[in-house]
Amino acid sequence: MEIKLSAPCLFGLESLVSDELKRLGAGDVRAENGRVLFSGGAELIARANINLACAERVQILLGEFEARSFEELFEGTKALPWEDFIPKDGAFPVKGHSLNSKLFSVPDCQAIVKKAVVERLKAKYKISWFEETGPKYQISFMLMKDKVSLYLDTSGAGLHKRGYRPVGNAAPLRETLAAAMVRLARYRGREQLADPFCGSGTIVIEAAFAAKNRAPGLNRRFEAESWPLIPKSVWEAEREAARAREFSGEYRIWGGDIDGKSIEIARSNAQRAGVSDIVKFDVADARQFKRETPGGLIVTNPPYGERIMEKREAEELYRAFGNTFRALEGWKLYLLTSHEDFESVFGKRADRKRKLYNGMIKCELFMYF
Repeated sequence: MEIKLSAPCLFGLESLVSDELKRLGAGDVRAENGRVLFSGGAELIARANINLACAERVQILLGEFEARSFEELFEGTKALPWEDFIPKDGAFPVKGHSLNSKLFSVPDCQAIVKKAVVERLKAKYKISWFEETGPKYQISFMLMKDKVSLYLDTSGAGLHKRGYRPVGNAAPLRETLAAAMVRLARYRGREQLADPFCGSGTIVIEAAFAAKNRAPGLNRRFEAESWPLIPKSVWEAEREAARAREFSGEYRIWGGDIDGKSIEIARSNAQRAGVSDIVKFDVADARQFKRETPGGLIVTNPPYGERIMEKREAEELYRAFGNTFRALEGWKLYLLTSHEDFESVFGKRADRKRKLYNGMIKCELFMYF
């Protein structure tokens, strides 16, 4: 069965997710703001969940329609083939969002969607009550300018939750964004890669995954693994195929941070991620970063300094690191920050910039070649 699917992502990462999906064999790949639509069979749901590095989750797109009244929302929802996916004993909670729409009350929309799905399933299964004791089929809706999109979530916890970071430091970088930065730097494991502001080690660990070609979802579970739609053998086969695609080799991946506790967390995270043998972490001051060997990549996410005092401290840090970077020979820099005057403080205009979002914080990835 060909299934319509959606991979939501952080704004700015749509093209990266599109490329990933095409490599995984997805059909009808189409990028939109904040999501990438695609299609494929049940095995693609497993493959995408296990392998996608930059997407937030994998959803089945049940349908889309206009709704300016609760009656239109009810009828549009009821018309969709929920029975193709939700069995008699399935649990199907509803959650969602509404933006710039006439139907702005999320609790009311949740109740209408739930009622419509119940009525559809009652008619199909010829039963009047659903115990909902079986596998979970999370329904989510998005109302945007009176257009409704209805999904079933196959991932469960977001795909950024790889399972290696139960503990983070004060300002963790989402794993999917770290993976995107590594990919935008075109890192494949050949040159040396350094993150002198490594914090809890997310960029370094995602770089290790990229070097080894490791599927980021290999060691976690997904909601759809309990669904009859996708046999356990499919999940096992996709995991085995992902393992077979891994590389092994000698890699030079390093992370440094001035905070010793962050370095302890980074080492623990790398251990849980299974890459502690190919990465190295040290307590180090980024302002004194230097390498004797020419050529390499710096991929980093320094402190932003959102408050006034912190902003001044961040600017001093950027200024000092700018002097350090210019003294390096043959190194490229990919630096993410929300600081609007970064280039002037850093002391050099970027060769290229790309707008990205770290959660809800608008940032720029400054690239120096």
